[in-house]
Amino acid sequence: MVDDSRLYADIALNWLHHGIYGITDSGRIMPTFSRLPGYPAFLAAIFAVFGENNFHAVLLIQVLFDLGTCFLVADMARRLFSDRAAKAAFLLAALCPFLANYAAAALTEALEIFFTALALDLAVCGIAQFDDRKHSTSIWLGCGLAVGACILLRPDGGILFGAIAFYLVGLIIVSLFRQYSGSEEARASDLRSIFLACVLLTIGAFAPLIPWTIRNLHTMHHFEPLAPRYANDVDENVMAGFNRWTKTWMAEYTSVDEIYWKVPGDTLDIHNLPARAFDSPEQRRETEQLFADYNREKDDTPEIDARFATLAAVRIHNAPLRYYVWLPSLRIADMWLRPRTELLPSDPAWWRFDDDPVWLTVSIIFGLINLFYVALAIAGARRACPPVHGMGLLFLFVLLRSLFLGTLENPEPRYTLECYPLIIVAAATLFSRKSNLTDRKPA
Repeated sequence: MVDDSRLYADIALNWLHHGIYGITDSGRIMPTFSRLPGYPAFLAAIFAVFGENNFHAVLLIQVLFDLGTCFLVADMARRLFSDRAAKAAFLLAALCPFLANYAAAALTEALEIFFTALALDLAVCGIAQFDDRKHSTSIWLGCGLAVGACILLRPDGGILFGAIAFYLVGLIIVSLFRQYSGSEEARASDLRSIFLACVLLTIGAFAPLIPWTIRNLHTMHHFEPLAPRYANDVDENVMAGFNRWTKTWMAEYTSVDEIYWKVPGDTLDIHNLPARAFDSPEQRRETEQLFADYNREKDDTPEIDARFATLAAVRIHNAPLRYYVWLPSLRIADMWLRPRTELLPSDPAWWRFDDDPVWLTVSIIFGLINLFYVALAIAGARRACPPVHGMGLLFLFVLLRSLFLGTLENPEPRYTLECYPLIIVAAATLFSRKSNLTDRKPA
């Protein structure tokens, strides 16, 4: 188990036995809003049925969720392309080691991926009904509830709502222009159906957050409908200066492991910084002194954090394009293309070739598998252009999520896993006949 797993379990057990959504601190239970309640509720339910800290049951049930994701991915491919593509998509999803890896970890990813796939599958189904002049309240309400489940698991689940809502708004704009090619009655019917879908999606997505928001107002005395950006509680220090400084040079996951996760509590080594972390010899000496001052206490005090903030401001002023364009682009590329071995004992810096031969081999194989899936998806997306009606939603979600991830200072490969079902759907187009791509609409 990783630290987050233990934290989720602690919250779940305190909630289950004491009715307090909180963490144990020096023998006391302190209320928290650092984590959304979705995964702790999942753990509490399993612990109540199968026994405390029964992570074996947790992982077995997550395997079932992972299997459900395989069926949802196959259903999306069937609706968008063909039965043949659906079979290929199911096989690619079932054999994907990255999805399976997180199904065997007590973290939010397995459930988040499942509900993302469920929401998008329902959205594809609902979009198809617009073409048939039909609408189903249950489909769009279910889509909204699936989005709500994503948000209750991780706050970045809101990107999924944004993608679907933005796509529906785009359909409304298109319907407004159809007055020149269709009847006024048909146009009004389209608008009513799409507007109703927007309303149901919004209700389903945000209604589950109401109890959590009220609880935070009552218990924590803060209006917090999600969770704080840095997963901190009210009395915890946010290292804003340090975080901003890391974004002036951070480009890949190895630095997250060697620098970002070390603060606070561990020693920082100046030699773990890449050359791009310094703009001049003077800046290197300043950073080295800052590291030395931090290492004495191993705590990001307000004074030290202010110095990090000042250093960050200078670097951003010197190279704004680096901060706002090039480094976010590199972080996005790193999250998409690196070997997904963060849950394994493999060395994140695999390219140094100084790891144990077994784990070095695992890193190389995982890297090649990841490149294989991404390459298949790119080739499939090119083959499916112009995209099947509804496929644009999947592309939009991948784009919005990737752009959001570029704004983070900690590029962790797991953050792109929510997009992997869509990568597999795009790859499945290669296994569908060309006639299916041009003639078929979601059904």
